[in-house]
Amino acid sequence: MELTAQQRHQEINQVTLWGVFVNLVLSVAKLAGGFFGQSQALIADGLHSLSDLASDAMVFVAARHASEEADEEHPYGHARFETIATVALAVLLVIVGLGIAYDAIVSLVSGEVLAKPDTFTLWIAALSILSNEGLYHYTKLVGNRIRSNLLIANAWHHRSDAVSSIVVFVGIAGTQFDMPKLDAYAAIIVAIMIARIGFKLGYDSVQELVDASLEPELVDKIRQQILSHEGVRELHMLRTRRLGHHAHVDVHIMVAPKLSVSEGHHISETVEKMLKDSFDAINDVTVHIDPEDDEQEAQSMHLPLRGELITALKTEWSKIPELRSIDEITLHYLSGEISVEASMPLDKVDDIELTKDLQTRFSKASISIPAVGRATLKFH
Repeated sequence: MELTAQQRHQEINQVTLWGVFVNLVLSVAKLAGGFFGQSQALIADGLHSLSDLASDAMVFVAARHASEEADEEHPYGHARFETIATVALAVLLVIVGLGIAYDAIVSLVSGEVLAKPDTFTLWIAALSILSNEGLYHYTKLVGNRIRSNLLIANAWHHRSDAVSSIVVFVGIAGTQFDMPKLDAYAAIIVAIMIARIGFKLGYDSVQELVDASLEPELVDKIRQQILSHEGVRELHMLRTRRLGHHAHVDVHIMVAPKLSVSEGHHISETVEKMLKDSFDAINDVTVHIDPEDDEQEAQSMHLPLRGELITALKTEWSKIPELRSIDEITLHYLSGEISVEASMPLDKVDDIELTKDLQTRFSKASISIPAVGRATLKFH
């Protein structure tokens, strides 16, 4: 079931509040433990946890704005506040990864000898690993369920903290067994992984901001779903894009050329409903009805509008007295010309034998106008 904007906001807030609580406790524990236990790595990890608090605050602000309903200035809603925040979090992940790698490389090159940390710092690092890994799974689960890239990005931020704590744990353990370089090598591997995740999340979000299409496999499924509709003959100009956790679809569909306006409208509405029912992510569909393929060129664009044409037709018809009784006129703009279908009461014709002759005269009078290709007169 699709969640409302307010329900999504509440879900995001609940997850983020747990993140704030856990990161606040871990920050204090790591900073205090690192100071009293003589572990510079644990102090650095504590500062990393403080950066998670900053990202949580960013999630709060973005989620609040993203949950606002559409208004006059933002007719498509505010979902891209989430996208922008996701880009910011992705950049933060890349910076964190590069920072970890830089510190590790510096420690390898300088050959700096650090003080041997107390063993209780290992327990703090282990607690941090378990806590942040739990936050990662919880946040990612909710993020996938409500289709929030912002939460998924924040989940990976939690995992980056868990992984950095693993590095700290390995590093502290290595100092206990006279293997100080183990910390630096592990840190470089972790840094590459964190930076890669940040780049992937940032790239995907930037693609959304520039209205990149949905995944090719999903677009193909959407295409096949539209073509399965009995009223659709063909389609073209199928365009898709993401807007936050939703997807928008624009498409031109070809229908029988001489359908009534109401039937064409009904087909467009049923295509829209079908897509929304078939794909959870799709919440906005714009269907353009075409009687012919206008993807390359609108062949009838140069033709006169109804008012101008009717004036010209009536001028020609006025030369035939019987045609003054025409009461219905239908125009079909097809293949670069106009087909005219008109009707009049049969009782306005004095001699029923003259109907064929009247139809012929009607046709000749109508097609004398350059834009008209065919003309048909019916009686009722």
